Amino acid sequence: MEQQPLPYSNTPFIGSGAYASVRTFLSQVFTYMALAMVISGGMAWWFGHDLSLIGRLIDLETGSQTILGWVVLLAPLGLVLLMGGMVERLSGPALLGIFLLYSAVTGMSLSYIFLVYAGSTIANVFFITAVVFGIMAVAGYTTKTDLTKMGSILMIGLVGIIIASLVNMFLKSSAMNYVVSIIGVVIFTGLTAYDMQKLKRMGETVATGTETAQKMALMGALSLYLDFLNLFLMLLRLFGGRRD
Repeated sequence: MEQQPLPYSNTPFIGSGAYASVRTFLSQVFTYMALAMVISGGMAWWFGHDLSLIGRLIDLETGSQTILGWVVLLAPLGLVLLMGGMVERLSGPALLGIFLLYSAVTGMSLSYIFLVYAGSTIANVFFITAVVFGIMAVAGYTTKTDLTKMGSILMIGLVGIIIASLVNMFLKSSAMNYVVSIIGVVIFTGLTAYDMQKLKRMGETVATGTETAQKMALMGALSLYLDFLNLFLMLLRLFGGRRD
């Protein structure tokens, strides 16, 4: 869920104090993001390696979602919308609690990948995703080019692949799935750089140590987490050989 950036200054010179503020803010963002990834990864591994747990989400005989499975599948979207829509009304601790709950439920919803792909494949794709994500995050942080226009185009593309994915749920076309995955990799690679630049600019304006800074750091961590997660899933669909 894309949050609206705070107003930022276009002043070309930024004092050392501002740079320290940016580093502090981004450090908080990546701390929250890392925490979310650890929670999601732990929950995904736990459910994915315990048939009694994943059996509550997926009917292992038919492969269809159970009622609880549908709740777990849809809950992350609801929690993202809640965070985005209530960010100004919720307190920092409350927003953090929802963020951690989102991370746990998302991990549960991802547990199916351990049934579909080999563990070594998941590890390899995760490593590739981390490298690509890291390169684009650095690019977004260091570039002097304004990526705002690119971000708008990427968001339009994101809407397009969401619609295409929904249509393909009925068509079940492997060719369309392949094309959507390729376009998705491009979009989420670009969004990583765009979101990173946006967060850098937020860090130049938000006063560190305040509740506003905490909430913006949480929303920033959510944006980067979603970029990483979707990039990982798109790459897994492209290069992850399914179990025989």
